[in-house]
Amino acid sequence: MNNEHNSHSLDPEDWDTFRAQSHQMLDDMLDYQAHLRERSVWQPIPAELRAGFREPLPQQPAELSEVHQRFMQEVLPYAVGNAHPGFMGWVHGGGTPVGMVAEMLAAGLNANLGGRDQMPIEVEKQILHWVRELFGFPKTASGLFVTGASLANFIALLVARTSALGEAVRIDGLKNHQLVAYTSAGAHGCITQAMELAGIGSAALRLIPLNAQFQMNTAALEQAIAADRAAGLTPFFIAATSGTVDVGAIDDLDTIADIAQREKLWLHIDGALGALGMLSPDIAPRLAGINRADSIAFDFHKWGQAPYDAGFILVRDAELHRHTFASPAAYLRRETRGIAANSPWPCDFGPDLSRGFRALKVWFTLKTYGAAQLGEMISGTCMLANHLAERIAATPQLELLAPVALNVVCFRYRFPNSDTASLNRLNAELAIRLQESGRVAPSTTTLNGALAIRAAIVNHRTNSTDIDSLIETTLLCALAMMRT
Repeated sequence: MNNEHNSHSLDPEDWDTFRAQSHQMLDDMLDYQAHLRERSVWQPIPAELRAGFREPLPQQPAELSEVHQRFMQEVLPYAVGNAHPGFMGWVHGGGTPVGMVAEMLAAGLNANLGGRDQMPIEVEKQILHWVRELFGFPKTASGLFVTGASLANFIALLVARTSALGEAVRIDGLKNHQLVAYTSAGAHGCITQAMELAGIGSAALRLIPLNAQFQMNTAALEQAIAADRAAGLTPFFIAATSGTVDVGAIDDLDTIADIAQREKLWLHIDGALGALGMLSPDIAPRLAGINRADSIAFDFHKWGQAPYDAGFILVRDAELHRHTFASPAAYLRRETRGIAANSPWPCDFGPDLSRGFRALKVWFTLKTYGAAQLGEMISGTCMLANHLAERIAATPQLELLAPVALNVVCFRYRFPNSDTASLNRLNAELAIRLQESGRVAPSTTTLNGALAIRAAIVNHRTNSTDIDSLIETTLLCALAMMRT
């Protein structure tokens, strides 16, 4: 029997044919990115296409070209649209062609960055070095790529729990400890989820009221800490926010850092939306105090424009970080030479043993564009947000519902002769019609009982014509609603 012809390898039998098809697939995606403006931002999925993705498990092979064509016809046109310049809904980055091809290289290498002595881990360590520099953290700080800020926030909470109760908490659990944590009423829901996943419970999370700028009320924070101490509880963790999910507000980080230092509490900053504003000289001063945090969570796949996913957690105390996660196991034996060298490994700093090469697309992005160009892009999105706010203020039919701190603008249409409930219902319908227009795609949120149309300007492709299109399309869709 000829073993060569009975191989179970999944490599192509004809590399030249595969190479030609691969080049076609790459060209199609480059064409997609080059001509995004000619496409709809988003469009509904036809029922028959959705039903087609309920087929049984395929048992026999198909031609790669056939599978690719199905992707081009049935998947690509019905994505959420965040690569499009008219996408202003949720806080999604737009990605770049550089990041796309870097992801291809990472997939081809197929490195597992859980550990062992390999250059891809050194690439991740290079990003950590740059991140320390960006946020003014010491050279001894640790960091890790994760799926996104939700997991990064969870990791930070676990490290803070170890800081409060010692490494024994990993074995003994919380027992009789009554830990309490603090964040603002405008914080992302993943902070609440992290408290639940950590076994502390969401009832132990104090949601501190907001001030008029939608920031955490620091006086109320101090009062809550004092009340919990008086009740015999153990305050241990403050999660401040640099760029709240609703309006992009930045908490008073310096004042909160003073409180955390005075009360001996862990200060974590959820910077998923705004922390990378440190790349922009005109935005960075608004983040004063971020360098005083014990940990920072942020996403390179938002303002950093890396393809999904590329979250990051930065921790000031690397040893505490490692002691929160490192576990001895025979199959993870470390050596001073060979492939099992170069300890500690990334798996010692988080829950994942299997980890993809997320760092490569970020390394390519930072090396190719440079910090200065990325900073200019970030500044530009904030200028566009201010332009949108000015257009809203100059349009009598529209109303701004929150101050613009960074790149998020919340507004509504003033439907005449409507009470609050009617305004909320009509603006919710208006947001859907904007999405269905294919021209622009905002989302919604609720501020002080008022439903707001929310435009988050994150995509590097967005320009002033897209902002003007949002205004024009809003007025046209609202007029059409009032005529029906």
